[in-house]
Amino acid sequence: MDTGLNGKRVLVTGASGGIGAACARIFAAEGSLLALHWHRGRERAEALAAELDGATLLQADLTREADADRLFSEAREALGGLDACAAVAGVWPSEDVPAWELPLERWETTLRLNLTATFLTARGFLREVASSRHGSLVLVGSTAGLFGEAGHADYAAAKSAVVGGLLLSLKNEVVRVAPRARVNAVCPGWTVSPMTRSTLDDPSVLERATRTMALRKAAQPEDVARQVVVLSSDELSGHVTGQVVVVAGGMEGRVLHD
Repeated sequence: MDTGLNGKRVLVTGASGGIGAACARIFAAEGSLLALHWHRGRERAEALAAELDGATLLQADLTREADADRLFSEAREALGGLDACAAVAGVWPSEDVPAWELPLERWETTLRLNLTATFLTARGFLREVASSRHGSLVLVGSTAGLFGEAGHADYAAAKSAVVGGLLLSLKNEVVRVAPRARVNAVCPGWTVSPMTRSTLDDPSVLERATRTMALRKAAQPEDVARQVVVLSSDELSGHVTGQVVVVAGGMEGRVLHD
């Protein structure tokens, strides 16, 4: 099936991570022109760019307004404009800390890395949409934002805001300047990536996590990336906006397996 993404200009944030890199590879396979953002994972980003001939690498700290604005300026210059954006960048703090022990510094850092960074990415892309009068934005949340996550209230709150109030506001706002532009979100559950691999290497952690899932396995980055690409496609998802696709093996907020 033709996705219509051949020749489309796409920015992927967090491309040095597992899900971001998988998104980049699938967009490239569809013939998209790519700008790949990275923050700290320079070696992984450079290896990915070498693999995907013609991709443009762009570095930015998306918690900084000036960096985010520069990212979109450089992406526009490199590609001649933007048709789609996959806002993948985010950070899951691995240490389990209950709310009554959670330092304010970690709370504020986690919100900046996940909510503020996503807002600045969305704002930058929607400014492009206001100019071009078209575009598709896909936000990446988490099942933590849907079901909560004990020991990670900061991350759950940030991701809930991304796929709740932010998503639903943006999908209504963008049509004021581009009547066919769309904003959607993907919520991964446990996914094997550089960010989670050390945690998922513990069989007991994976066993506990999958007790709430119909499909008792962690996702691969490609499982998530395919949904991002589908939602980016006007051919496949042209009448879909404001929706959250959960890629989590049928996860529920209750135990399904003894």
